[in-house]
This record gives sequence, structure tokens and C-alpha cells, in this order.
Amino acid sequence: MTICATEDTMAPAGPLAGRLTIAADGSYAARLARHDDAAGSWFPERWTLSGPEPYAVPLQGTQPEEPDSALLPLTDGRVLILRRVADRFAVSLLYPAGPGTGELLLGAVATPRLTLLPPTPGGTLAYALAPEADHTTLWRVHGGANGPERVTRIPGRCTGGAWLDRGGRLLALDRELDGRTKTVVVDLERGGETALLLQITEESNDRLVLADPDSGLLLLRSDAPGYDRLGWGVLGSSLPVRFPECLRPTGGTLTPFAVQPGQMLAPESCAVAFRMTAASGTWLGVWRPSERQLRQYPAPEGWLPGTGLWTADGELLLPYATEAEPCGVARMGVPGEVVEPMEQVERVRAVRAVRAVEPVRPMGPMGPVRQAEPLRTAGQVEPTWAGAGRPRGSMGSMGPMGSHRSAGPEQRPAQPPVEPLEAVEAVEGPPSGAVAESGGGIVPDAGDADNRSTASAQPSATDAEPQHIPGHPQMCRPVPLQEAPLAARQTRWSVISGPVRISGGGCAAG
Repeated sequence: MTICATEDTMAPAGPLAGRLTIAADGSYAARLARHDDAAGSWFPERWTLSGPEPYAVPLQGTQPEEPDSALLPLTDGRVLILRRVADRFAVSLLYPAGPGTGELLLGAVATPRLTLLPPTPGGTLAYALAPEADHTTLWRVHGGANGPERVTRIPGRCTGGAWLDRGGRLLALDRELDGRTKTVVVDLERGGETALLLQITEESNDRLVLADPDSGLLLLRSDAPGYDRLGWGVLGSSLPVRFPECLRPTGGTLTPFAVQPGQMLAPESCAVAFRMTAASGTWLGVWRPSERQLRQYPAPEGWLPGTGLWTADGELLLPYATEAEPCGVARMGVPGEVVEPMEQVERVRAVRAVRAVEPVRPMGPMGPVRQAEPLRTAGQVEPTWAGAGRPRGSMGSMGPMGSHRSAGPEQRPAQPPVEPLEAVEAVEGPPSGAVAESGGGIVPDAGDADNRSTASAQPSATDAEPQHIPGHPQMCRPVPLQEAPLAARQTRWSVISGPVRISGGGCAAG
């Protein structure tokens, strides 16, 4: 909640009867109320706002109060009263004491004029301004060691008042000096040191109307645009002050009295409440810096104009007093920021979702390669003839492979006898691996002088599954290239992938 100095409090003195002042934390409030007697005398009244229902407690003394007496509620439930007594002002504390009212005299300030400042953020101290012809004295009327004490003396005539921080250290005042009014800040922890706070131009009159310590939002009034207007800015920002057109109503006046708290570092989202006054009456206005409009609402019946507070949730509390309900608070839920309608855009066709690619599983380290086992000995195989031409010899005995069967007269034509070749002793070599299933044949090259032959690199497929044979048949003599078999699929020999060594005119496959 933020309490600002309204136009009534800016006057050095004047009738303050009926105006309600709310404590810094919103727990209590105080005002001057009138008796129902014929004289219509005034008495102090304290409102309790922190309970489930508001209620009022009269704090009347032995004599009626003057209409210009000022009240300031404290957060501990006591009410400070400032009375004019002859040429001075007496400062006292009022509090409920059983059926009556207790009063504690704090002291007096000898000055022709004394104006209470808005409640401090802590809610336990009280300050007042004593303006004179060429200077203004700042007094601490409550919270000092020995009653009211003078804080500092400021050149010029000071009015208004707004707190800029939650600690109660920085106080902003409107100072009139050399015919111009500028806002200055007073540092209370440095003995009242003053510095210029607000100056739009050197020739303009710039006054601070409201300040929110949480967000740094400042509401000000200046004639820099050419005539008196309401504007806003941010404390400590380098951006210029802006003067919205919606805050310049025709035929009426606007006075801000409360701002939404708790908007840390978000001044443009703070809701500000205004009292709107015109010939037709008084009503409410709500505005946010991020919006470009001033929303207007009817005021509740019996509303005490210019008083109210915001909650952190954005609810506006408005005190009112009627004959049926002399102490009441109207709660108004103000909608949030209005979002401007966007232009209609063409509908975009939905895109089919793409399945995520599964990550490739990394290959682990390869183990040692095992040496293939040698071919197992199988049954007999039936060799085929190499083709036409005069045979050079007979295959004869196959050694470990066994003898072959001769083709019958109904299966093959009779072959001429061939000259048997000298058998050579097989030389064992490294195992050839599992090669029995490849189905290729070996074509020895007759041009090799040492009759060394190797397996074909690309063996041809056979018509049927190769039979398991015990080993490679022995060749007695190399076959010339022109006499090589034309169809490899007629051969049932196995492909040998290992080295072959031929000695003594023969060959052996290991």
C-alpha cells in the first residue's frame, strides 16, 4: 500500500475534518467524526481495518476537537493528534483505555504553521513540516528521545511529502525557491542533506504527487508540456517522463491516492487509483502505465473521497461511512491488464511430428579372432570331367577321399583311358577355414613354372548344395588353361582360401 499526499494535505493548514488517514501497513485508520448532538462537535475516531470486519472506536476527550486538528494513526494502534494551542502546536498520543480515552502529551512546537507528513513506512515515527518565509523546518514529532525534535532546515518553502524507500530514510518534498517549484530529496540518515530529485526543464514547475517504494513508480504534475499535466516516470531510470493523454480529462480533475504494492521491478504493471471530480460528482479511476486508457468506476455510497489502499493481490479497499453503516470498507476487484486484440492470422497447417532418431549404440571392443577349425572328413565325392578333348590321364585313387564311381553307360559316354599320374605326397598346410560351403572351383594356371596355384577370388555358385567332403582332392598334374572346365558349376571341389604348395609335379591343398 502507498499513501500519497493529496491536495488537501499540501495546504499548510486548513480544515481536515472528515478526512480519513490510513496507517502505513493498512491496519488502522483515523479521522475526525461529528457527534449527533445539536452542536455537531468533532471527536477523534480510530478505525480497525486488520480484522475480519472493520469497526470504529471513539477517542473523545473531555472537550470537543477543533476542525483543523490533524490525526495520524500508528501501527501500534495509537493515534497521534496535532492541536493548535495559541501560537504553538501540541502533540499528543490517544489510545483506548477501558470505557474512556487515554492521552499522552509528547510536547509542543512553537511555530505559526505545522503540517503532518504522510505515515512513515515503518509506521512508528511521525514527521511534520513548519514552513516559514524563506525556509522550512523538518520536525520529528514522534519517535525522538525527548519529544519533538528538529531534524533539518531546508531553504525555500516546502510542501507535499512522499517516502521513496521502505526504510524511511529518503523523503521527497516539493520546494518552492526563486519562483520555481522542484522536487528535492532529503536524506534523514545524513542529517537532512538535500539534493535535487525532479527537474524536467529549468523553467518548469515539477511536483511529485505519489511514489511507490516497491516498484519505483512516480506520479508527478508538471507544466513542462506547456500546461499543467499528470505524468509518470521511474525512480532512477534514464527514460524521459511520459504524459499520457488518458490522464488529461476534460471538465474534471484527477488526483491519485493509492498504488498497488508488491510489484518489484515492474512499475508498468502497478495499478493506480484516482479520485475523479467534476461538476456531476465524484467517482473512481484506475490506470496502469502499460495501458493506454483510464478505466472509470462508480464510487461506493458514502465513500470518503481520496482515501483507499491496494492489496498486493490487486484488490482496492475503499472506506465509506453512511447512516446505516458508519464504518465500512468496500472491496473492489479490479481486472488485470487489458490485452489488446490481435489481428487474425491465417491458420497454419499442423506439421506431422518426426520420430526422434534413436542414438547409434557404440560398438564395443572386438575380441580376439579365433582360428577356424580344419574341415571334417566327409563321405566320397563324385568328380566330373573337365570337358571335351583328349584326356590326359585318369583321376585314379583319391587318397583319403576314396575312389570315385565310374559313370554307367546310361549316364555318361565312355571315356578313353588316361595315363595315370605319379602321386605326390600331400603337404599339410594351415587350415583353410569353413570353405566347404562356398561351392567354387580351382582352375590351375598352366603358365606357372612351379605349379603354384591359388583359389579363385570369386567362386561361382553350383546348382545344388555342396556336399560335405572330407578335404580337397589331390591333383596329379596341372591342367592347361585351354583345357579348363567351361562351366564351374559342374565342379564339386571346395574353394581353398589358404596357401597351396605343390612339390614334385603334384599339388596338395592344406
